[in-house]
Amino acid sequence: MLESMTGFGTGTHWSDGINAMVEIRSLNNRFVELNSRLPKSIQNREAEIKDILRRELQRGKIQLTVVIERESSPETALTVDEQALSSVLSTLEKVREKAGIQEPIRMDHLLRFSEIFKAPETGDSGEPEWRAVQPALLQAISRLKEMRKREGETLTGDLRSRIESIGSISEQVRVLTDERLPVERQKLHDRVAQLIGEEKINPDRLELEIVLLADRMDITEEQVRLKSHLAYFLTALDGHESVGRKLNFLVQEINREINTIGSKSASADISQLVVLMKEELERIREQLQNLE
Repeated sequence: MLESMTGFGTGTHWSDGINAMVEIRSLNNRFVELNSRLPKSIQNREAEIKDILRRELQRGKIQLTVVIERESSPETALTVDEQALSSVLSTLEKVREKAGIQEPIRMDHLLRFSEIFKAPETGDSGEPEWRAVQPALLQAISRLKEMRKREGETLTGDLRSRIESIGSISEQVRVLTDERLPVERQKLHDRVAQLIGEEKINPDRLELEIVLLADRMDITEEQVRLKSHLAYFLTALDGHESVGRKLNFLVQEINREINTIGSKSASADISQLVVLMKEELERIREQLQNLE
């Protein structure tokens, strides 16, 4: 089943007092383009994260955001560095005495010195954070792919409808072309008869001109190739692999056949049908930009 390149997915996981939240957005792009915003504690995992994304997503501009929150507990709370506090108090007392300040030292004065607090020491390996981030990342990827798949199903239905429409219009062109040849034969005969007189017409020469005209009007080969391309396009839609590039190539081939059919037509009715096919094909081309 085809997948869209646009989508959104989130994932969360709680592990060892760490809550990891992952958000992934994807937009249209010819290739895989990865951009990530990672906390410092897991930046050493960036290459591994991008490898995971490339395995799961073949095309698209991917934006990844990871947020990590830690549970506050007695073991992880800030503590007072008593030695630093004593030093700050002593210094402030000396300043107060020398400056002749009568106001006593207050708490807000002390809070301006961050060195009086100590943060708990933690390892810098990022292993606890990665144990929380990895499941959240996989969950976000899964939800992103689900959304891309749903959009892909909608796009597939639209593409199928338009390809079938081109096939139907092509059949109308074939019928009109078959009807047109006898008319053109008679018109050529009438023109030649008018110019040189009925008794002077060389039947063999006239028939040769008719054959040449029929050859110029013949779109059998183009119709056969067009029908084959349309059938292959529908088969590819039912596949289970990424076929965006393949379908783009088929659109080019379909466009080539339609243009040739149009160039062989001198009929206003057929020209109008050719325009309709090209309009449908242009809509297909636009939709393919959204497919992986």
